Amino acid sequence: MARAAEGAGAVPNAQAKGLTPPAATATGVPSWREMAQAIHRRSKPRAWKARANLSGKADSGTRYSACRAAPHPCSYGKKVPLSSSTASNCAPALLQTPLFALHQELGARMVGFAGYAMPMQYGQGLMAEHLHTRRAAGLFDVSHMGQIRLLGEQADAALESLIPMDVLGLARHHQRYGLLLNDEGGILDDLMLVRREQDLLLIVNGACKKADLIHMLAHIGQRCDIRPEFDRGLLALQGPLAATALARLLPQVQQLVFMTGAHFQWQGSDLYITRSGYTGEDGFEISVPATQAEALARALLAQPEVAPVGLGARNSLRLEAGLCLYGNDLDSSTTPVEASLSWSMQKSRRAGGERAGGFPGADRVLAQLQSPESLTRRRVGLIAQERVPVREPAELQNAQGQRVGQVSSGLLSPTLDLPIALAYVQPGHAVAGSELFALVRGKRIPMKVTATPFVPARYHRG
Repeated sequence: MARAAEGAGAVPNAQAKGLTPPAATATGVPSWREMAQAIHRRSKPRAWKARANLSGKADSGTRYSACRAAPHPCSYGKKVPLSSSTASNCAPALLQTPLFALHQELGARMVGFAGYAMPMQYGQGLMAEHLHTRRAAGLFDVSHMGQIRLLGEQADAALESLIPMDVLGLARHHQRYGLLLNDEGGILDDLMLVRREQDLLLIVNGACKKADLIHMLAHIGQRCDIRPEFDRGLLALQGPLAATALARLLPQVQQLVFMTGAHFQWQGSDLYITRSGYTGEDGFEISVPATQAEALARALLAQPEVAPVGLGARNSLRLEAGLCLYGNDLDSSTTPVEASLSWSMQKSRRAGGERAGGFPGADRVLAQLQSPESLTRRRVGLIAQERVPVREPAELQNAQGQRVGQVSSGLLSPTLDLPIALAYVQPGHAVAGSELFALVRGKRIPMKVTATPFVPARYHRG
């Protein structure tokens, strides 16, 4: 798609700066701002502790204090040193995203995640943020994730030597889900990749980005130019009204369909936007220069449909969509076939394909594809038959009390009001409808194997 014309914000400057919506909205969506601002006015500096490990690589137990109310003058993405006056109350330095000050202004509860100070939730709370995203639009700060560019004539072939996906056949401005594998076929990271005019843009997990970069430099650094852009901002706008809100700033964004992208200009800054996300809803991911990230976030939050959403709801939304979280549902000992991600491997990379194999662990992965009976475990979805939340790493048993698997992610679904989970179980128990029992504080909770997603996806495919 050709570069879109520069978008003009339709919201008056006073609203954009103050984050105040019109007195009444045409959408009927309740306003979150008055509540958030009231809570923020009443709040006092206090230390917060992460209660849940959302990725298996979060900074477990790290405390983050609101005593650092203003960003440090150092560049975004650099560590924030502590002053002697706050050292007794604050944890070791965490990295900041470009939206750090905005999170604090909105009264976010901050936690350490992937080495960054990130918002777990805002004044509304996790449940309200989750449901708002399902019915309107939620804005997520995902700037902790890594953006990496691959350039050069051999870039696509080089990347194919590391992942079991068809990169050479990917059309311009089209996006694809990818898996970075080790020599045993285990998943080092899951990522998104998009082909642009002059490069491949990869979006990798925040906790893995440094290791991913080192891995790529070591294995394909001589074949292509690898340029990390870890200082760029990344925003995700998700929900059924996301396109309505974003189109007021950038009208041509409505031309995008699911898993496509395009260049845009906004207030003189280069943006790259894909119609994608990790909630199961229609939505967009926006790569933006760090210096413009806060201005863009404020402009989006000034739209009546949009509310800020933290890591907590991001986790519950992705689980309802049946999507994996690296560190919980995926790790370096798990293959794509075991993870039920065979759909992500195109025919050209499978046995008999024009470029079959040629990626790390190909012999093992292709053998598992050919002979699924060789598997010892498989990822499945589970719904509890009682209203008792089942969380990772709960043990799963069969009717005879024998261990047959383990929950990798689990929570009470805000949309369904039922406990849901992803788990790895023995193949004989992976059939839809199979009954298993999760051990929760010594009690056996009945669960049934079910297809995912738990909540139907609403991607915009045109």
